[in-house]
Amino acid sequence: MPGRTVLVTGVSGFVGPHLTRTLVAAGARVVGLGVEPEPPAGVPLAGWHVADLREPAPVAQAIALAKPDAVVHLAGQSSAARSFEDPAATFAANVTGARNLLEAVRSGVPAARLLIVGSSEVYGPQPAGSRAGEETPFAPVSPYGASKAEADRLAEASGQGERALDVIRVRAFSHTGPGQSPMFVVPAFAQQIAAVEAGRGEPVLRVGNLEVTRDLCDVRDVVRAYVALLERGTRGAAYNVCRGEGVRLTEVVRRLVGMARVAIRVEVDPARLRPADLPWLVGDPSKIARDTGWRCEISFEQTLADVLEEWRGRGA
Repeated sequence: MPGRTVLVTGVSGFVGPHLTRTLVAAGARVVGLGVEPEPPAGVPLAGWHVADLREPAPVAQAIALAKPDAVVHLAGQSSAARSFEDPAATFAANVTGARNLLEAVRSGVPAARLLIVGSSEVYGPQPAGSRAGEETPFAPVSPYGASKAEADRLAEASGQGERALDVIRVRAFSHTGPGQSPMFVVPAFAQQIAAVEAGRGEPVLRVGNLEVTRDLCDVRDVVRAYVALLERGTRGAAYNVCRGEGVRLTEVVRRLVGMARVAIRVEVDPARLRPADLPWLVGDPSKIARDTGWRCEISFEQTLADVLEEWRGRGA
């Protein structure tokens, strides 16, 4: 990446700061794009462009001004649970946004490599014990998953024909780590535990459906995968980014409660249950490992410990 300019959308979110720091460490110059009037504090950006991805003209102008060598598209509505509350807004953010970005790259920097980051939720429920591969048919069960499936298809189509773009599609499986919103499961648990340790509230961890199995990576591993794909991924290909191993949420809770400094009991909170859920979703990382040499390196235990320590430091 030395000397290359990479534009990152959604850089103010969970993954963006981690990715920016990893790209800068690899020698890249990173430019951010977002709707916020100012760039996120503490993120080593070389430039900032304000644009709403739902509006084509500002996006095209930002791409033309930045002239990136590569683009990583992280922006969008990222919560499956929230997508049930407002499906139309989810599709506007995830489908219209992706389409406008693809067209802006086509008109402004058609030779740039473009990483469209999607989600494993496109695969829908899978048989217990299986590992979804990139050839697994799409069967999403949430508006979020459906929107990501449509964005994936748009990206695939943009990489074909006479004006084909250099597009790589990512199906990112579950990932967590420092900096993630408590809207998501691991930091939600860690925030509650840290609050109990600090003497705020009764010693109860309130949870949703724990009878699900997920393929869980550390965000710091995931951003290394994105850099590896920018450097060594195959043009036009789709890649799972995952560990290749499943962990039940019951085990996540057991380990976090085991790390707590006080005794905590676990209770199911009906308000935390999703309208539709995937009992089993584990991925096959063979393709990305073969093409780039990437694999998850940070242990599951280390990730949980780091997230819990972050919330302790925040005072929860």
